[in-house]
Amino acid sequence: MNLALENQMTMNPNKALWEKGDFTRIADTMRESGEELVSKLGITKDLDVLDLGSGDGTTAIPEARLGANVLGVDIARNLVEAGNLWAQKEGLTNCTFEEGDAVDLHNLKDRSFDLVVTIFGAMFAPKPYEVAKEMVRVTRLGGRIVMGNWIPGDPTLVAQILKISSAYTPPPPEGFVSPMMWGVEEQVIDRFVKAGILGENISFERETFTFRAPYSPAELLQIFKSFYGPTMNAFEAAEKNNKAADLERELINLFTSQNKSSDPNKTSIPATFLKVTVMA
Repeated sequence: MNLALENQMTMNPNKALWEKGDFTRIADTMRESGEELVSKLGITKDLDVLDLGSGDGTTAIPEARLGANVLGVDIARNLVEAGNLWAQKEGLTNCTFEEGDAVDLHNLKDRSFDLVVTIFGAMFAPKPYEVAKEMVRVTRLGGRIVMGNWIPGDPTLVAQILKISSAYTPPPPEGFVSPMMWGVEEQVIDRFVKAGILGENISFERETFTFRAPYSPAELLQIFKSFYGPTMNAFEAAEKNNKAADLERELINLFTSQNKSSDPNKTSIPATFLKVTVMA
């Protein structure tokens, strides 16, 4: 068998999804909100931080700028490489990125981080109960876990992108658990309680992440279409059914209608998420 084909067949499907395209192009529109979120986390010098599902560093780099010792872990090799390059360019010797899977952080020791941050990261890993268990395991007693998770059925951008796209894609395999369930408070509580956390140590807030770009919403959609794995997959499936134009029309309407910028050639789209704080 061709080696490249064999690798493709045996690759973790979640890894394949996030190595598809180039998520840094989406992340470029999320940097400002990433910094805003990090500024509220109470990060101090020499705090040991795990940024899980870090991408190329939208929150990990700001954490390191505040003096924390940051390890960014992501399943996608291209994003890990981009993160290390960014940290090197900024001279942040206290920030490194490595490949890893939120389902199994076997190379990270128990109780080794003061703070675990995962913003739209670990929510996309399969086996959510294992993910919760691993996050709790690597967090020091008295430490914190902070998650940012998209909310199912929410009327703002990301939940609606996923809802629209799902209508054009084949049904997921049997046993699939939607990542959006991390946006349901009862599900989050159950997952962390089963990982050993007391229910009263889990709290929730609704917050906003804003996608900002110096170009139009229609151009932002083209970035999603060309570089964001889930949207790329939706368009590939729609193409097979001759429905790609319908999908594009729905998404352009969504992006345009949600743009809050007074300049139609710029984009500012707020998206609501569930911020979860867990005291270990």
